Amino acid sequence: MKMKRSYEDQQENIRSLKTPKINVWKNKYPDKEYTVFLQIPEFTCICPKTGLPDFAIIRVEYGPHKYCLELKSFKMYTLFFRNVGIFHEHVVNKILEDIVKACSPRWLRVVGEFNVRGGIKTEVRVEYKRPH
Repeated sequence: MKMKRSYEDQQENIRSLKTPKINVWKNKYPDKEYTVFLQIPEFTCICPKTGLPDFAIIRVEYGPHKYCLELKSFKMYTLFFRNVGIFHEHVVNKILEDIVKACSPRWLRVVGEFNVRGGIKTEVRVEYKRPH
């Protein structure tokens, strides 16, 4: 008999989860305050309770400073989560922390809009503002 894989134990060290590197490129307009909107409409991860896939739209908005996110590496970064058992709240916060680490934006907002599961729709929002 095959045992169901448990993902719950992965939550304890989720902040130190080794994720793919997000590459950046040098912003030639660091003196301008502008907004970049990114949307990942087919984001997937694994429910740590059931082991079933969770589907979401992840929206990222940020104000670039010295660097901008390189989109191909960001796509590969988001694909990493397909096999990761992670709570909705954790995935959104992890994405925010990894983007801040990669490009140190002026500000950043990450929203995860997760599909209905068990009659409940979840939306998680987190924001960051770089200290002056």
